[in-house]
Amino acid sequence: MRHTTPEDLVLTPKGVRFWNRHFPCTIGKSGVTDNKREGDGATPRGIHGIVGMLYRPDRMDKPTDWAVPIKPGDLWSDDPHHEDYNLMVRAPYPHSHERLRRADPLYDLVVLTDWNWPRAEYKAGSAIFIHAWRRQGYPTEGCVAFRPDHLWWIAQRITYRTRLVVP
Repeated sequence: MRHTTPEDLVLTPKGVRFWNRHFPCTIGKSGVTDNKREGDGATPRGIHGIVGMLYRPDRMDKPTDWAVPIKPGDLWSDDPHHEDYNLMVRAPYPHSHERLRRADPLYDLVVLTDWNWPRAEYKAGSAIFIHAWRRQGYPTEGCVAFRPDHLWWIAQRITYRTRLVVP
């Protein structure tokens, strides 16, 4: 692994280290993998850049000046057969996708990584988000998830130099 800095989100056995603090987190139900595939439930090993942030303006204040609001009808394509695979799309969208504007709070605040983006490789796995967890210890489908108040603290300090480091 290349040298990390305090502004990197570094996965450790104790959670994620960021700005010399440790935050409990959850990762994919299948653990960490070197060979990420669509639907495998694993978190990909590597150094992942931060490429964006989305938030629900009806549920929270804007966390940073560069965060983009999630609007009704915003979706994320997870259809590896479609040209929009691993991109934000709008409803109506007839292909496989995830709703970004959910009834639960999981995606109220989403940090986007550059996993398999912007030119997605077929079946290499759709987005790896940083988002709120369902509850402590409950795994994700491959994303990294935090307690909501920790996610808010982290989101306010992330910059485009920040990386998610998964050793």
